[in-house]
Amino acid sequence: MAKETIITGLDVGTSCIRTVVAKTRADQSKPQIIGIGKVPSFGLRRGMVFDIEEVSKNIKQSIEEAERTAGLPIDRLYVSIGGEHITSRVSKGVVAVSRADGQVSEEDALRAINAASAISIPQNREILHVIPRNFTLDNQMRIKDPVGMNGVRLEVDALIIEGATPFIKNLTKCVSEAGLEIEGLIFSSLAACRAILSKRQKELGVLALDFGGGTVDLTVFEEGDIIHNYILPVGSSHITNDIAIGLRAPIDLAEKVKLEYGTALASEISKKENIDLSKLGLEEEGLVPRIHVAEIVEARLYEILELVNKELKKIDRQGLLPAGVVIFGGGAKIPGLVDLTKEVLKLPAQIGFPVELTGVVEKVDDPAFATAVGLILWGLDAQKKDGGPRISWTNIPGIGRTVNKIKNWFKDFLP
Repeated sequence: MAKETIITGLDVGTSCIRTVVAKTRADQSKPQIIGIGKVPSFGLRRGMVFDIEEVSKNIKQSIEEAERTAGLPIDRLYVSIGGEHITSRVSKGVVAVSRADGQVSEEDALRAINAASAISIPQNREILHVIPRNFTLDNQMRIKDPVGMNGVRLEVDALIIEGATPFIKNLTKCVSEAGLEIEGLIFSSLAACRAILSKRQKELGVLALDFGGGTVDLTVFEEGDIIHNYILPVGSSHITNDIAIGLRAPIDLAEKVKLEYGTALASEISKKENIDLSKLGLEEEGLVPRIHVAEIVEARLYEILELVNKELKKIDRQGLLPAGVVIFGGGAKIPGLVDLTKEVLKLPAQIGFPVELTGVVEKVDDPAFATAVGLILWGLDAQKKDGGPRISWTNIPGIGRTVNKIKNWFKDFLP
């Protein structure tokens, strides 16, 4: 029997901490989900830790829940990192092909990527990922994998994703204080895209919209490459705040109203329909016109989507992504969001669900679990020996300073 491997993904979000445990075997192409943990998150703001003790406690609770359902202990995991401190930029690296016969080796490709990562960054920031988008070999452009080809000058176009060192250290400290070891620290949107986007969508051109509690992360793919990434410092928790202000109600009540009665399309709500607050179980009474709540939700969502549209306009992709928009994250479940997205962005839109799974799939068949499942798939890619990515950049200077095993993979970004 093939050896089994356990992989755990920990998604540390602003409003919720999710843990997914999977079992994999070399003779199986898909991971088997065996454990789930989900607890409310406190101590984070817009994806960034501001209370280490509280976040560490929440992580422990999520892990313990996952351990109970999986029936085994967890001590190592892949962890997501998000927040508005994360930025991306394009960098190029150039090297001479080393072999006398001009054939490009894996070492040549790695040296080119290493050169691309040798950029000047402030002392309070560090590199999380170096993602090779394409190579140029002499006059041959847009090469996905140059190994084995012949030439003299090899250049790589790479996307550098970096974050603020204090926030990275705060997160890793939370995980460490929960008694856990980090196998990889992965930008949350990249992990989620691994779980919900097909290679065809990435090739055609698609916008992945991660609708979290504290931020909305947008990632644009085209011809298999990431061409743009941006984080908006606003999310579904801001909708809750808007409802609380609009109804002059406690934040807990506003959250319940949002989850049970919120919708992105006020035009579909009858002016005669009321929300009976006494039925929400929070000792509040009174009737609230549901259309009033819908107008509050729609106004904030419209504002967010307009900001997304401005980002698309910056890269000349406004209304020009054939595969449209794929929405995921906890905020993706707001009724009517898909239709409002189509209206504002003038693009096809759909909800993204995790794929490539077996086991208790129904428990993670949820756009809110996209990042946690994506961490499992990234971990699986990292651990594959046969047929997996050939190049690992664990040892590139400046990468892996936060943990020893941060890896970046070619394979997921090839068409």
